[in-house]
Amino acid sequence: MSLSIGILGATGYTGAELIRLLHNHRDSRITYCSSRQYNGKRITEVFPFLQGSFDIELEEFDETAIKDRCDVVFSCLPHGTGMDFISRIAGSVRVVDLSADFRIRDLETYRRWYGEHTSVDLMGKAVYGLCEVYRDEIRDARLVANPGCYPTSILLPLIPLLKEGLIEAEGIIADSKSGVSGAGRGLSLKTHICETGESFCAYKVGRAHRHIPEMEQELANAAGTGVNIEFIPHLIPITRGMLSTIYVKALADEATLKDRLRSYYEGSRFVHVLKTDFPSTKDVRGTNNCLMGLAVNGTTSRAVIVSVIDNLTKGASGQAIQNMNLMFGFDESEGIDSLPLFP
Repeated sequence: MSLSIGILGATGYTGAELIRLLHNHRDSRITYCSSRQYNGKRITEVFPFLQGSFDIELEEFDETAIKDRCDVVFSCLPHGTGMDFISRIAGSVRVVDLSADFRIRDLETYRRWYGEHTSVDLMGKAVYGLCEVYRDEIRDARLVANPGCYPTSILLPLIPLLKEGLIEAEGIIADSKSGVSGAGRGLSLKTHICETGESFCAYKVGRAHRHIPEMEQELANAAGTGVNIEFIPHLIPITRGMLSTIYVKALADEATLKDRLRSYYEGSRFVHVLKTDFPSTKDVRGTNNCLMGLAVNGTTSRAVIVSVIDNLTKGASGQAIQNMNLMFGFDESEGIDSLPLFP
């Protein structure tokens, strides 16, 4: 089986990462790429690193062309922008949306954090694409809402422990750090090298970051009760990578918590718990992996979990391809089974 793939918004960081990874996918070919900004240009004019490997003319959105030339479409458009385009093609092709437009199940919650939703009828049809948790639902999905990068790094370690009641659902603190590529490719003073270099800052402190309702939705589903999370994101002066340090009240000892995480992800190609020590962002750079370390303070009974991903791969485009693989019956790791760059 050979898939024909379209990418909406192909010239952002997530679009470029999709192209890089799909180059190694044996059962697919990219047949359509859109970019309003670079419409009519060759993609190698935008990304010289693709010279000799892949080239295609960038087009405006054309639903007829998409329906004729694509089996699946990845939408890398900004929040609030892609939902109208997706509604025009979702009945004809399968879609993996990398924005937040279909991650939130409750309409009022979405409105409170993002604004009006113009494709409400599709909200209930979308499957949340956290692959290791919702594999069965993803296989039959027509529309998958690819998770956010911060939520991926936080949900993967917490969901198994909450499901088993091994940690308290109250008082969860997630202290997360992201490379600057998480802010996207658009020009911004806050991601200028003179602003971010040799610096380390928190942002959206308090109940302010838009990933909070997404995380609380999935954590509450796992815990069977409402969950409020204290989430503090930080920007660090690296290009790509994400590290979340999560603090929870442990209701079991360290060995039990680690055993539960290992058993939940047994057989998973991409999620692993380290036996000793803690992972760093370089351990996952350019990969679809999530690595975790865990320790319990015997005096306070507080568990500390360190979870690392590459924000552009497992946090975005790699997980999107993992979702596509599940949707079309490919091996889950096809095209994304890569080793990290080292050193």
